[in-house]
Amino acid sequence: MHELSIALGIVKIAENETAKANAKKVTKIELEIGVLAGVELESLNFIWESAIKDSVLEFAKKDITIIKGLGKCIDCDTEFDMEFIYDTCPNCKSNFKGILKGKELRVKVLEVI
Repeated sequence: MHELSIALGIVKIAENETAKANAKKVTKIELEIGVLAGVELESLNFIWESAIKDSVLEFAKKDITIIKGLGKCIDCDTEFDMEFIYDTCPNCKSNFKGILKGKELRVKVLEVI
């Protein structure tokens, strides 16, 4: 379950940024997570409360924005939506693609007080 290490990494980021701002706690956190990032949202949500206990995030409101996957075929230059990392080009069925969007995993906003 690597979602626990992801959640603890998010806590560490929040603690570092809160300290830089000379704040005491976070009231809101916004995350961007791509569908191709390899994060199981259900698992992340399941362990979230345990990971943030006794941290600056303990009482923060959490918002997650899901970023859709977008690929570009290397063989025919077709851009196409991706649900899975192994999706093939719908135009030429090639497996060779670049991933343009969908692998994001970032803290977008921290509101601190």
